Amino acid sequence: MATFIFGILASLLMNPFRLTFESFRFAWQALKSNLLRTTLSLLGVTVGIFAIIAVFTIVDALEGSVKGSLSKLGDRVIYVQKWPWGFGGPYPWWKYFNRPSPSVAEFKFLDRYLESKEAVAILDARGGITIKQNTNSINQTTVQGISADYNLISDFDIVNGRYFSFQEMESAREVAIIGDEIAQALFPNADPVGKTIKVKGNKFQVIAVLKRQGESMLNFGPSIDMSCFIPYGTFSKLYQGFDPDPLILVKGLESDPGLQTLEGELTGLMRTRRSLKPLQEDDFALNRPEAAAKAFASIFDVLGVASWVIGGFSLLVGGFGIANIMFVSVRERTNIIGIQKSLGAKNSFILLQFLFEAIFLSLIGGGVGLLLVFLLTQIPMGSLEVGLSIKRILMGFSIASVIGTLAGIIPAALASRLDPVIAIRSNG
Repeated sequence: MATFIFGILASLLMNPFRLTFESFRFAWQALKSNLLRTTLSLLGVTVGIFAIIAVFTIVDALEGSVKGSLSKLGDRVIYVQKWPWGFGGPYPWWKYFNRPSPSVAEFKFLDRYLESKEAVAILDARGGITIKQNTNSINQTTVQGISADYNLISDFDIVNGRYFSFQEMESAREVAIIGDEIAQALFPNADPVGKTIKVKGNKFQVIAVLKRQGESMLNFGPSIDMSCFIPYGTFSKLYQGFDPDPLILVKGLESDPGLQTLEGELTGLMRTRRSLKPLQEDDFALNRPEAAAKAFASIFDVLGVASWVIGGFSLLVGGFGIANIMFVSVRERTNIIGIQKSLGAKNSFILLQFLFEAIFLSLIGGGVGLLLVFLLTQIPMGSLEVGLSIKRILMGFSIASVIGTLAGIIPAALASRLDPVIAIRSNG
């Protein structure tokens, strides 16, 4: 057995170009001599590769979209809220309905006593707001009240202007930072910075415009492009008649992997602040973007398994199809095999010749499947950006190579063991 394997390796090293050329030539002849039979046989590989790579390509796009959306929530951030985020399974909303919302006093308490934190901020929002500027107006915007350190926690990219000053925050001045869509609608041909807008009848001076975020398939929270940010104190005065439901954002330290220390400290301080007894349940939720990422990752894993199952059956059929082509090819070329052996061709050379032919045929089927995936990615899918990556192309060709190897190994082994005298006498 070792001698046989050594012989295969030796033949591969000594005659790589000859093997490749002859295998490709025979594969092309098999494809050309009976186009319909070969095409139908390779259809299974094509469909299998298409199913697997198409699903993984779409999953890659979905993961990219989810990660992009989650990045807007901030890195290493825990959200202190009334409601826990529900991902998967039943959501017992009635259990959380009577919980108290986080308060400004609790925000200041955490900001003062938390040690394992980089920054703490508070945020509240109101949607469906109309913002005006002279005769221009834009509907369905979101006004968000934020505290001083919000820009240290969340994705807050200013392209024109500046962030709120400490004095503006403390004195609750009527200044605003607006999203790109609001800026385009209210100031189509002018620089918004320094000009005024009206929110709920009150004049606000625009001090900055945010970088355009664009559409996202999954939006966690209000659109940045359609948001108007104002100091939290100003927001409280503007919407004091509404029932407040703010959330507190806490960013952890880089030296706290997994934010376990921060989460434990947050739980202890919140329970102390709310005077909860040891046996009482928490009446607050500590939400983390990682929980959403894990929930979506489990969905993507299911999609991946489904694609392997669906594509696996097609690949199985395709493998049998290629094996059938190879058995026919061995029978048709038995006489040629005998002549090659009589002229000194080794068993390993014959084996590799047919094995390479099977692999080439499988690669042709896989290549067509990848071409179909590429054409699929050219179809517009709204905000979802789908592209065929090099990683998935290599994955497709690798799967095709494995299928070709498994389908061709038995016919190739039979061809390599033919007796040259009997093979030459054969009429094919």
